[in-house]
Amino acid sequence: MAAKDGELRVFLVAGEVSGDTIGSRLMASLKRISPFTVKFSGVGGSMMSQHGLQSLYPMEELAVMGIWELLPHLYKIRLRLKETVEAALLFKPHVIVTVDAKGFSFRFLKEFRASYSQQHLDRPMHYHYVAPSFWAWKGGEARLKGLSHFIDHIFCILPFEEEVCRLNGLSATFVGHPVLEDCSELNLDTIDWKVQTNNHNFNFKFEIPPGAKFITLLPGSRLQEVKRMVPIFLKTLEILKETFSELSAFVLVASNRHVENYISSLNDCWPVPVKLIPGGATDLKYDAFSASTAALCTSGTVAVELQLARLPSVVAYRAHVLTEWLIRYKAKVPYISLPNILLDSPVMPEALFDRCTPRNLASTLMQLIQDDDYREQQINSADTIIRLLSPAVTNFIQLDLGETLQPSMIAAYTLLHHRRCQ
Repeated sequence: MAAKDGELRVFLVAGEVSGDTIGSRLMASLKRISPFTVKFSGVGGSMMSQHGLQSLYPMEELAVMGIWELLPHLYKIRLRLKETVEAALLFKPHVIVTVDAKGFSFRFLKEFRASYSQQHLDRPMHYHYVAPSFWAWKGGEARLKGLSHFIDHIFCILPFEEEVCRLNGLSATFVGHPVLEDCSELNLDTIDWKVQTNNHNFNFKFEIPPGAKFITLLPGSRLQEVKRMVPIFLKTLEILKETFSELSAFVLVASNRHVENYISSLNDCWPVPVKLIPGGATDLKYDAFSASTAALCTSGTVAVELQLARLPSVVAYRAHVLTEWLIRYKAKVPYISLPNILLDSPVMPEALFDRCTPRNLASTLMQLIQDDDYREQQINSADTIIRLLSPAVTNFIQLDLGETLQPSMIAAYTLLHHRRCQ
């Protein structure tokens, strides 16, 4: 179809910061290896805009998570859904890619496919990047069976997802975890992924004195969760300051304009000296990790990034009481952070729901800072976790992608060459 039209039209939908990052990397890889000019349309954030996407509306309008938290936004999201379907129909894409945000993504795919069926058109290929977390919820695997009605192929980021998807009638490829794209080096002989940092330049730029003790704070990427977690983090720092008088903090600010504005408004609230690090600046982010003694993060992709950086960390999470109750009732796994789920072990200490208190967080962080054996245990686990999240390199050597063998490149190659099952 692209050859006939002389261009490849790709419609993308990403609903949050992590999806914006994944989408931007896929766009870059497609432009690099597509034999045709690639044109993009859809919904995304600042990262995707750098590769030519003019978002239909601010991506942040879709970045709502939870049950109770979603209710005030339902009407506006419904309007955005209708707008997105209409824009996709006008664009006449050859390919549609939805990235995570399954609540919005799946409704969009269903309505778009229904519109094409009504008009008896030859519909485009539908790809979904990041498989639903069927493994985390009771009855989750059963929900996979109906996805083949509106998804042609799934890009899986966890090693066990591809097989389970296929057993449930879904075409799928394990491409590797997106955080591996942060690595600047890949040793194909040992499958060793490494992140390069520049401590000297970073310390000079942020005026960090030798021997300074920093904690990195990662309060989340959605405004609702950031507003819920930051007050807890502030009180945690107050407690830690009683023991570590020279303590300072880096705060990773997600590439979400609402989050950026909120964090900027807190200048006078921090109990310790704070340096704000833009979350979209990958190099600065890992430089901050390298300069830190420990980290405190809200559950999410950042847990894997911290493992990649080998920075001992504590995972925290709070939500609305009804959302927390539903998670307790529906969850099938005892952990919330991916490293713990992969190893079925609490290698990263978690403080969830009513246990997510400043006193508990401060106590665990003090142990991570002061107990070398406790720190070493988490650092040693990181190698195993990163290997589990890596694609089977030998399966893709023949693609001649060479040093660019990264998740987005594998996804782009698969997108260009996958044939839909009839």
